[in-house]
Amino acid sequence: MNLKLIIDIAKSLMLARFRQTLVAAVGVTFSITMFIALLGFMNGLNDMLDGLILNRTPHVRLFNEIKPNPNQPISRSAEFERGYHFIQSVKSSNAKQEIANSAAILQAVQNDPLVLGVAPKVNTPVLYNSGTIDITGVVSGIDVVAETALFFFNDYIRAGNPIDLKNVSNSIILGKGLADKLLVEIGQVVQVTTSKGERLPLKVVGIFQSGIADLDKVQSFASISTAQKLLGAPNNYITDIQIKLHDLARAPEVSKNYAWLFQCDAEDIQTANAQFETGSVIRTLISYVVGIVLLIVAGFGIYNILNMMIYEKMDTIAILKATGFSGSDVRKIFLGIALTIGLAGGAIGLAFGFIFSLLIDQIPFNTAALPTITTYPVNYNPKFYLIGILFSLVTTYLAGFFPARKASKIDPVIIIRGK
Repeated sequence: MNLKLIIDIAKSLMLARFRQTLVAAVGVTFSITMFIALLGFMNGLNDMLDGLILNRTPHVRLFNEIKPNPNQPISRSAEFERGYHFIQSVKSSNAKQEIANSAAILQAVQNDPLVLGVAPKVNTPVLYNSGTIDITGVVSGIDVVAETALFFFNDYIRAGNPIDLKNVSNSIILGKGLADKLLVEIGQVVQVTTSKGERLPLKVVGIFQSGIADLDKVQSFASISTAQKLLGAPNNYITDIQIKLHDLARAPEVSKNYAWLFQCDAEDIQTANAQFETGSVIRTLISYVVGIVLLIVAGFGIYNILNMMIYEKMDTIAILKATGFSGSDVRKIFLGIALTIGLAGGAIGLAFGFIFSLLIDQIPFNTAALPTITTYPVNYNPKFYLIGILFSLVTTYLAGFFPARKASKIDPVIIIRGK
């Protein structure tokens, strides 16, 4: 049958029950709007939380972990070679935290085409001296240029200029919680005692706030040379090598290769943040489930409306089939109605979803725990909009399929004879 004629008949049937058709379209619009707004907000929240942790975490970290020596004296004895050894109070080995041949390793890693960038680091425990009180903490010696380029270090500086770590000798950037404890401000000097008992005055050039309160109460940053001076170590002393890759997914593979190649411990980002990543996946899954449920509810509304339309328009359907329309033509008419409702409602829903996302994105969200966030986070990934319109069409197609099949099987003789 002529396609234009089928479209005209479907249009006439929709206009004949315009209010019901409008209610069905509004249901789809509301579902898609909530689907887009919810998915955008939840994924924006995931991105924000990922940023707090993952932006500050290397894809691969090289270090030397302090662990018990596996080669105990008894295991070297030929007399007990075949026995089981039960050893209590095993002490850690004399392994150093320093990465051996760090300069050569840095050069090799930088030349690897898989690597985006490298940032060396020196970690050392210290005591911050405040009068007669000593506060336990950690000083991380960093290459501030590499740290800013790879780990967004500059975004977490609440006061001061991070480049001053490089330009000002014996300088330090304190965590905000630590600075509050010590009652110090930029330009003042804080006394630091090392694990070896040496005391060194450091000038405060900045305040750092990661958004993790417990970390900000103990963490501070200095240049690598200052950290080495605190430890009394030579200028090739490095305790950590932080690596960012072009492809995050390859971190476990690269980590294993580097651990074998450089004979040191290596940890990939997936292992370090497995629990956090699981939370992100669950939140995203909940968003999809809620959105799909909303679309299914809207689909039931379309199903009921089309069923009522068929019941009321049996005479019309009988006349159509009596005048030469096949069951396939009738099915196309009602599927066309369902898909039109889905397409129109879905398109409007996408527009309203985008507007709602913009409104959410403008709502102020200021908290000391999240210094880099000023408004509620929203993700505008086009993938969400594509998924939304596809779900809309699929749901409305399924909602219209069964009523359309029922209409296509109506026997016009029975209907006309009954009348």
